[in-house]
Amino acid sequence: MFLNCHTYYSLRYGTLKISDLLELGQQKGAIAMALTDVNSTSASLEFVRLSSEYNVKPILGVDFRIGAKQQFVMLAENNEGFKNINEYLSKFLHDREGSENLKIPSKAKQLPHTFVIYPFAFFEGETLSENEFIGVKLEDINRLKFSPWKNRPEKLVVLHTVTFQNKKGFNTHRLLRAIDNNTLLSKLPISEQASENDIFISEEKLKKSFEEFPQLIENTENLLKRCNIQFDFSKEKTCNQKSYTANEELDFRLLKKLAYAGIPYRYKRPGARVMARIEKELGIIREKGFVSYFLINWKILKYARSKGYFYVGRGSGANSIVAYLLRITDVDPVELDLYFERFINLYRKNPPDFDIDFSWQDRDDITDFIFEKFKNTALIAVYNTFKFRASVRELGKVFGLPKEEIDKLSSQDCDFKKLDKLSQLVIVYSKYIQGFPNYLGIHAGGILISEKPIHYYVSTFIPPKGYATTQFDMVIAEDIGLYKFDILSQRGLGKIKDAVEIVKYNHPEKKPLDIHDIKRFKKDEKIKTLLRSAQAIGCFYVESPAMRMLMKKLHVDDYLGLVAASSVIRPGVAKSGMMREYVMRHRFPEKRKEAHPVLLDIMPETYGVMVYQEDVIKVAHHFGGLDLSEADMLRRGMSGKFRSREEFQKVKDRFFNNCKTSGKNEAFTADVWRQIESFAGYAFAKGHSASYAVESYQSLFLKAYFPLEYMVATLNNGGGFYSVELYVHEARMHGGNILQPCINRSFGETVIYGKDIYIGFGFLQSFETKITEKIISERTKNGVFESLDDFLERVSIGMEQVTILIKINAFRFTGRNKRELLWEAYMKINKVSFEENVYTLFKPKKIDYKTPSLPHTALEDAFDEMELLGFPLCSPFELLANASENKLRATQLPQFTGKTVTIEAYLVTTKQTRTSRGEYMYFGNFVDREGYFVDTVHFPPVANQYRFRGKGIYSIIGKVIDEFDCITIEVIKMERLAIIQDPRYSPAPLPPEGGTVTDNRRTTLENRRKSAAL
Repeated sequence: MFLNCHTYYSLRYGTLKISDLLELGQQKGAIAMALTDVNSTSASLEFVRLSSEYNVKPILGVDFRIGAKQQFVMLAENNEGFKNINEYLSKFLHDREGSENLKIPSKAKQLPHTFVIYPFAFFEGETLSENEFIGVKLEDINRLKFSPWKNRPEKLVVLHTVTFQNKKGFNTHRLLRAIDNNTLLSKLPISEQASENDIFISEEKLKKSFEEFPQLIENTENLLKRCNIQFDFSKEKTCNQKSYTANEELDFRLLKKLAYAGIPYRYKRPGARVMARIEKELGIIREKGFVSYFLINWKILKYARSKGYFYVGRGSGANSIVAYLLRITDVDPVELDLYFERFINLYRKNPPDFDIDFSWQDRDDITDFIFEKFKNTALIAVYNTFKFRASVRELGKVFGLPKEEIDKLSSQDCDFKKLDKLSQLVIVYSKYIQGFPNYLGIHAGGILISEKPIHYYVSTFIPPKGYATTQFDMVIAEDIGLYKFDILSQRGLGKIKDAVEIVKYNHPEKKPLDIHDIKRFKKDEKIKTLLRSAQAIGCFYVESPAMRMLMKKLHVDDYLGLVAASSVIRPGVAKSGMMREYVMRHRFPEKRKEAHPVLLDIMPETYGVMVYQEDVIKVAHHFGGLDLSEADMLRRGMSGKFRSREEFQKVKDRFFNNCKTSGKNEAFTADVWRQIESFAGYAFAKGHSASYAVESYQSLFLKAYFPLEYMVATLNNGGGFYSVELYVHEARMHGGNILQPCINRSFGETVIYGKDIYIGFGFLQSFETKITEKIISERTKNGVFESLDDFLERVSIGMEQVTILIKINAFRFTGRNKRELLWEAYMKINKVSFEENVYTLFKPKKIDYKTPSLPHTALEDAFDEMELLGFPLCSPFELLANASENKLRATQLPQFTGKTVTIEAYLVTTKQTRTSRGEYMYFGNFVDREGYFVDTVHFPPVANQYRFRGKGIYSIIGKVIDEFDCITIEVIKMERLAIIQDPRYSPAPLPPEGGTVTDNRRTTLENRRKSAAL
C-alpha cells in the first residue's frame, strides 16, 4: 500500500534512514514498499539489499518534483523499467543549470516497463494511458467523492506519501526545507513543505481510511504485485566491463603476451622465483575474472606514457608482478617480498586496487580519454553530510539568530542549560541532522566502467567538472559488483615534472635528467644524508613535521626504511601505541625479544609490530585462524565501510572463538584485536607505501642536487604541507635570491635565472590574470618596458592594478621610489581600465607632471609585501617592536636537554590533536632567527592558558626534551611578540631639505634582505 516513500536521500526533504524506513514498514505490517526518493535513486540499491532483512518486497521508482511540488511518481515494473527511469531522470539532472529547479513536465514521457502515478490534487488531464494512474492521498478522499474520477475507479490508486515518522520528523523536514530555500523558518512557504499527513501509518489504518473505495485498495495491491526488481549482491562476479577486446579468451592471451613482453624491461635475468610468480598471478587473475581490469588500466597508462605524463601506480595492486610488468606500477614485488595474498587470492571477490596518481595538470586529459575510449562510464559521487558546526550555522540562520550567537553556539563554548529556547532547539536539531546527506559531491578519483549501462543501476548528474556522475557512492557500487578505477590528481608529480623542465632551462649545460632511475637514487649518498637529517621540505610525503621527526627517530637512510616509515606514520599505528614500540624495537634490538613469539614469527621484518595492511591479513589468518576470505573482510571492515554490517561482526566473533579454542590468552587476544581495530583502517599496503617511497626518492633527488629549481616547481604547483612563505624561506636557505615580481622579468608563475628567483604575478593577491597575460604578451611582442610611462602606453590597465604592481616594487628598475610612481600613475590614468590601446602613426606628446619629493622606507616595503604576498621578504624578526637580546638558537638546543630555556621563533604551522581523555593539545612548528626548525609540544593545561595567536614571532619558555635524537620543547609559557606599527599609516618625520630618510632599521633591513632567514 506504500507507493511513495522517501528516505533522507531526498536531499533537504526526507528525514528517514533507509534502515529506519524498512523497520517502520516491518512494524506497520507493510508487505511491499516503493522507494521513490525526490529526484534521486541514491538509496535504491541499498534499499533492495537491506529489504530481505525486514521481509519487505522492494519496489523502486522516483518522485519527480519541482521544488516541493509533486509532478508525478514513476515506478519500475522490472529492472529494465528502472533503467528507463534512471535515464529519464538523468536527462533532467544533466540539463539542470546552477541551482535552478529541474524542468520536469506535468505529464510524464511514456517509458516501457514503468508505471506513472499523478497526484489527484494537481492532475488536470482527462485521458490516461494503460500504465498511468491517479494517486489519491488521505486528504483527497472527500474531494474524490464529488469528482468525475469516482466513476473511473480502475485508474485510481492509493498514494500515501511517507516522508517522516512523527512530529519531530515533520519539524526536521521543515528545517531542512528552510535551509534549502535559504529562508527563515517563519517565512517558509507552505508550498515548499510537505503535508503533516506524510507520516508512516499502519497498512491496516490506511486500508480503513479507503474502505469506501475498495477498488483503490485492490488496484494498489495489484500494482505492487506487478512490480518486481532483482539485483545480485553476492559479488560472485564483477559488473565491470567484462572484456577489453570483446573476447575474454583473447583478453587473456593479450595479458599474458604483455606480461612476458615486459620482462626484459623490468628484469635483466629473471630467476625461477620471478617466472613462478608470473604464472601464479596470471592463473588467479584469469580464474577470478580480473583480466579486463588489468588491461583497461594498462591501456590508460599506455596513453599517459604516449603523452609524456608522469604517474605513480599504487594501492594493493602494487603487490602484483603482472602490474609491474605492464608498467601500471613501479614497485618490484619480488625485490620487496610483497605479500601475494594482499594483492589477490582465490577468496577475493573484488579486483585489486590500482590508485593511479597523475599531475593535477594532466588528470583531466586522462579522464577525457577514459570517457571517450570506454562506454558505460561515470564518475562516482560522495555524500557530503551535515556536520554539527555547519548545521548549527545553517539552523541558526533559519531561526534568525544573530551572527555573534551563532558563532558562540558553533564553537560549543556554552552551557546548554543556560541557553534560551531557540538556541537549545538549534543545538538539538543540529545533533539530530548530523550525518544526514546534504548534497552530492564527487569522489576524489573514482571512475566506473560498467558492462551494462550505468543507468541500469542508478541515475547520473553533471557536476561542474562536466562528467556524468552516479548518484550513489563507492560502497553501494561495490555492493553491486562495480569496482572503481582510481584516477587521482597529485601536485607532487607536477612538482617533479616541472622541476625537471626548470633544471633543463636553468642548467642547459647539464645532461637531461633521468628522473626514473630509482635504483641509482637508492644508493645516492646525498639522498641518504637528506633522509637521516630529515631535510626534506617540499619532498613528497616526507616533509611534514611528524614525518621528519619519525625519520630522525628511525635513522632512516634507505629505501626499505622509508617504505616502513610511510606506513608507521599513519594514524592507526600511532593510535594503537605501536609506533613508539616499533621505534624502540628498531633502535634497540634487545627490545625485539619482548614481542609475542607468534607475532614475531608472522612479522619478523617489522619486529612483530603490525605496520602494513598485509599484517592484518597475516595476523588474522595465522594468529586468529581465519581463512583468507574472512581475513580480507576483516581488513576491509576496519576501514569503516562495513563496520556495522552483520558479516563483519561474525568475522570478529570467529576471531575470538578461534583464539580461545587454540588456547591463546584472552587478555593478549583482546590486545591484538585492539591493535588491529585501531590500525587497519589507516594503514597502507606495503606496495602502496613502496610506491609512495619511489616518488619520495624522485623529489629527494631533485632537492639534493637542484634545490632552487625544485623549490620554484614546488611554489608553482601549489606548495605542499606548508604555506608559500616557508618554501620561499627554504629557497633562501639554499642560497636563492628572492625577488619581488618585476614587469620585465616575471611571469604568472615564479621563475628562476641562475640563483635569482622572481616571485610570479600569480602570487599577488587581487592581481588579475588577464593583466598578467597582457604584460607578458606585450613584452614578448615589443620588448621590455623602459619606464612607467612606456608601460602605461603599451598596457591597458586600471589604477587599482597599477597600484598593486607599484606597491610590490615591480617598477624598481626605474630607480624611483614607490610614492613618486604612485603619484605619477594617479595623475596619468583613470581609476578604471582604459579601452584596449590603439597604436597610431605618431605618438602623442607626453604630459610631464612635476612629482613632489616623497619619502619612502624599506619598512613600508615589508608591510606592502605582507598585504600583497601574505608575508614579508625580509626577516620578520626585523619587524619586532622591541629589539630582542635573546641569543638562543635551534642548533644549540641539544646542549640544554632537560633544562628550561627561552627561545624566540617564528610560527610556521600547528597541529591540533586530542589526548586519551579527549582534551585538546597541540604540536607547534617554528623557525628561529637563523631559519632552523624549533618543534614544540603544548599539553592541555598550557594549550588552554597560552594559545596560538596567529602568525608571528613567539617567545617560548619550555623544557628541552630529547626523544630518540629528536629535540622538542615542552612548552611552559608562550606569548606572541608585538611588531612595529604599520609605517604606511603612521606619521613619519619629513627628511631635511635635500636629504633622504636614513634610519638604522632601514639600513639593517636593506643589508640583510638577501641573507635573512625569512
